[in-house]
Amino acid sequence: MKRHDIPSLDDLRAFETVARAGSVRAAAEELALTHGAVSRRIIKLAHDIDIVLFERDGRGIKLTIEGEKLAQTTTEAFALLSKTLSDIKSVPDNVPITLSCERSVAMHWLIPRLSVFQDAHPEIEVHLSVGGGTFDFVKDRIGLAIRRLDFALDPDWLVEPLMEESMGPVMQPDMIARFHSGDYVALASKTRPNAWKKWIEAHGGSHPPKEIRFLDHHFLMVEGAANGLGVAMCPKVLAFDDLTRGRLIAPFGFDYDSTHYGIIHPNNTPASDQLTLIKNWLFEIAKELK
Repeated sequence: MKRHDIPSLDDLRAFETVARAGSVRAAAEELALTHGAVSRRIIKLAHDIDIVLFERDGRGIKLTIEGEKLAQTTTEAFALLSKTLSDIKSVPDNVPITLSCERSVAMHWLIPRLSVFQDAHPEIEVHLSVGGGTFDFVKDRIGLAIRRLDFALDPDWLVEPLMEESMGPVMQPDMIARFHSGDYVALASKTRPNAWKKWIEAHGGSHPPKEIRFLDHHFLMVEGAANGLGVAMCPKVLAFDDLTRGRLIAPFGFDYDSTHYGIIHPNNTPASDQLTLIKNWLFEIAKELK
């Protein structure tokens, strides 16, 4: 029998219930259906598979030999299905949670703070995955994601704003004089090729760089600036720790670029207590960037 030849699940459920309960009336009460509705499903099932399932037994009915075989199989199948659904719903809360985050944000902001969370919640196992743009929660086995919200969002996602994205030039402290004179190399990310042009247009009087060098990732750009390769047009979230330590300076501050980072999780799946703890912690540490 091919898959499309398998009869209706509702009809099979009605048959299994009648076979197990011993009468159409008892099955109707269990299924919260009318006597007629259950009878019609049994008749339809027998017609679809072209097998007599019940025969008269005085005022009642009893299973035929073929009906007994089908009843045993359907009872086992529904019991297995019920157990599987129960197992899925009762997955323990302490399973590892995979947190997906954009690579540069993970390296320069999330990882330096993650040990604090793990020390406070050793019972929660967090696995970190890096990636940008869209993803599939099921296929990629992700429990929670942090993304810059600059791409089309899935309507089945629940998206909560985490922090604003803001950009500005960062450099070593002794680079400031060269920056004001225009004697500097600008470091830019290939993902935002027009960032320097926009910043210079917004800050009239600023000297353009003598050269712009493009790097593949923002984290390379930040490290380049911290090691004297030039001045990086950098998101605040990536430079924050280096600014706090004095490794970098941001003499012009940071300009909001109209985008946000967001925390994303499936809209149709209730957040577990562990997932909620991680989310609340992320919201808390993001406050330092305001």
